[in-house]
Amino acid sequence: MPLRLYNTQSRSVEPFAPLHGNDVRIYVCGLTPSAEAHLGHARSFVFFDVLRRYLTHLGYRVTYVQNVTDIDDRSIEAARRLGIPWNEVVETFYASFKRSMNRLHVLEPDREPRATQYIPEIIEMIERLIEREHAYVVGDGVYYAVRSFPRYGELSGRNIDELRSGARIAVDEEKRDPLDFALWKFAKPGEPSWPSPWGDGRPGWHIECSAMSMATLLEPFGGGLECDDPNRNVFDIHGGGIDLVFPHHENEIAQSCCAFGSRRMANVWLHNGFLQVEGEKMAKSLGNFVTIHELLETPTFGGRKWSGEALRLAMLRGHYRQPLDWTAKALEEAEATLDRWYDAVGEVEARGDPDQDVLNALADDLNTPEAIARLHRLAHPAVAEAEITDVLESRRTLAPGLFKRSANLLGFLGQTRSERLASVLRGARIDAAKIEAIVAERAAARTARNWAESDRLRDELAALGVAIRDNKDGTTTWEPKR
Repeated sequence: MPLRLYNTQSRSVEPFAPLHGNDVRIYVCGLTPSAEAHLGHARSFVFFDVLRRYLTHLGYRVTYVQNVTDIDDRSIEAARRLGIPWNEVVETFYASFKRSMNRLHVLEPDREPRATQYIPEIIEMIERLIEREHAYVVGDGVYYAVRSFPRYGELSGRNIDELRSGARIAVDEEKRDPLDFALWKFAKPGEPSWPSPWGDGRPGWHIECSAMSMATLLEPFGGGLECDDPNRNVFDIHGGGIDLVFPHHENEIAQSCCAFGSRRMANVWLHNGFLQVEGEKMAKSLGNFVTIHELLETPTFGGRKWSGEALRLAMLRGHYRQPLDWTAKALEEAEATLDRWYDAVGEVEARGDPDQDVLNALADDLNTPEAIARLHRLAHPAVAEAEITDVLESRRTLAPGLFKRSANLLGFLGQTRSERLASVLRGARIDAAKIEAIVAERAAARTARNWAESDRLRDELAALGVAIRDNKDGTTTWEPKR
């Protein structure tokens, strides 16, 4: 089944085809590291990770770019609040974010451009916009003139006159129109700044992404970009959370099209839906704001730590375009599901191509809930035996091997069983050495036929969250209770 994706720009599900041969170029708006990344960030990056994995499986040469907004009002304010340099704020929180993404099995981007590394390209874009009368200089900076772009509002479906009626100009801004937005902000005392033809300052948020995406996914700036080929200045996919459609992505389109003379900026626009917590919108004011770090490293949510793989599964159980309710129950179910999946595959290798039904589900606008449902069916031994023919060396290894390959496509089952157990133990706050000592003590009691002591120790293990199994060969195995 050919891949079909929902394009925010056209508001329809469309067949996907690369603009240039077998190459697929993707730009996803990344993190502004001014605080710990939250669940909404994680949902977006996990979804685009699945898209990237699937496109790669289809044989495309994927270039995946995810930027870092390393200079921003929020990071400057965080630096003031914490009493440390702004770049130290960025490095601290971005390092934490990278560790979290690794735990969620999110692949490394091919490129991670930082805004401060692209100041020359940003300045060149602004110069182009000023030359073409799409931008102007005033006392507090350089602004983009929104009304100079007649198609403004196409992505979000908003009417420019309606937008203007509700817009306001802040007291410290000198822009001509309430809708105009900053391309370059002149330096204020104590803030980081860079030289420019108009005065020292720093870039606005929107122009950063336009410059970084064009610089990393298209040919270098300077001469020859404007041409009759409508696809020359366009890359394949631009993505992010639904909250970025307006104004961020709307502004990116306006800047990029006017600076480079193209009809479009990206061929397909993909956006994932909002995330709420236990039935309510996630917000600091409601006290339900949850960071990825908290879920992985503290018992703040649901009274325990959670494995990164469980977070990933809980995020993909809903379709990416729909709102997702984040609950402790969903995480508990995810951990239990992963336990069953790891039991189903044991230590077998992933074999062959992924299951066709899993592939078909992903081809249908990345329908991860249906793909996961198919994995559930494959994980059940009776179903696997009935549905999978004996075409490799043995039926016994074929079903788990195919299942593991299918799960790998979605970023699951990338650990060994022992690694999985270790991550679950960390989350459940179980001391493995202590459990082993109690199990050994119980084994000695059984050898001495002290059944009362053996039962007492079994109850002690149960109270610690551990289930044990006495095997026919006389050994005892244990695992966290599900």
